[in-house]
Amino acid sequence: MQRRLLLTLPLMSCLPAWAAPSTALPSVRVLPEPLAMPGLARSRTLRLCLPPSYDSEPERRYPVIYMHDGQNLFDAATSFAGEWGVDETMAALGKETGFEALVVGIDNGAEKRNSEMAPYDHKELGKAEGPAYLDFIVNTVKPFIDNGWRTRPRSEHTALIGSSLGGLISHAALLSHGEVFGRYGLFSPSYWAAPQLFEATAAARLPADTRIHLYCGGREGGSMAGQTRQMHKQLARQMPPEQLSLHIAAEAGHNEAAWRAELPAALKTLFRPG
Repeated sequence: MQRRLLLTLPLMSCLPAWAAPSTALPSVRVLPEPLAMPGLARSRTLRLCLPPSYDSEPERRYPVIYMHDGQNLFDAATSFAGEWGVDETMAALGKETGFEALVVGIDNGAEKRNSEMAPYDHKELGKAEGPAYLDFIVNTVKPFIDNGWRTRPRSEHTALIGSSLGGLISHAALLSHGEVFGRYGLFSPSYWAAPQLFEATAAARLPADTRIHLYCGGREGGSMAGQTRQMHKQLARQMPPEQLSLHIAAEAGHNEAAWRAELPAALKTLFRPG
C-alpha cells in the first residue's frame, strides 16, 4: 500500500483545490514566465518567497533554499492535501532567530513528476529523467535566480529540500552536484525507488562542509523509516556527526502536515541561525 500511495499522491498533488482560498503571504510571487527545461522539451513555473527584509535592506544578500513541488509549498489553493506553509515558517523564523532566506519553489511536472524525480530507470516510475531535471535546476534555475535576485550563491548558502520522491532526487543531487548545494533536507525520501543510492553514496566523497537533515514519519509504512535509518548509518560513516541529523517522528504519516511541522527544525539544523 505504501508504494502505491507514494506513486499516486504526487501525481494528484499538482491539481489545484479549487474551493480553497489562497493562503499565500504577500512575500510569495509566482513568476509569470515558465523556464524552458533543456533536454526535456517542457517548461516549468517558479514560485518565490522573498525574505521579510528584502525590500527594506537593498544591499543585503540572502541564502537560497530550492524546493521541489512548488504548488504545495505556499498556498492551499494550489496544493493537493494542504500546504507546507513555507512562507509562514520563514516569517516566523526570521522573527525568532533573524535568519532570512529566499525560497525558490519549482513546480512539479504533474504526470511527469515520477520520471523527473527518478535518479535511475524504474519499472514503476519509468525512464529516469532525474539527471536532466537536476541539470535544469543547476544550469538554468540557479543562474536565473542568482542573476535576478540578491543571493549568496556559494554552496554553504544554498539548500535543496524535498519530500518523498523530492527527497530522493535531492539525495541524488548530493552525489552529482555536491559542489552546488551544501545543505540538504531529505524528507521522507523514497529510497525504495532507487536502492542504487545506497551503494552510490557509500562510494562517494562528500564535500567537507555538507550538512544533511534526514526525516521520516514512523507511520509512513513499508520500509520508509527503516531505509531512512539505514541511509543515516551510511552517511554517518562519511560525515562528521555535527553535520548530519536524523529525526523519525513516531506518530507522523506521509503528508504535507508532517513536513510542515518538521521544516523549522530542519532549517535550524541546516543553517544554524543565531
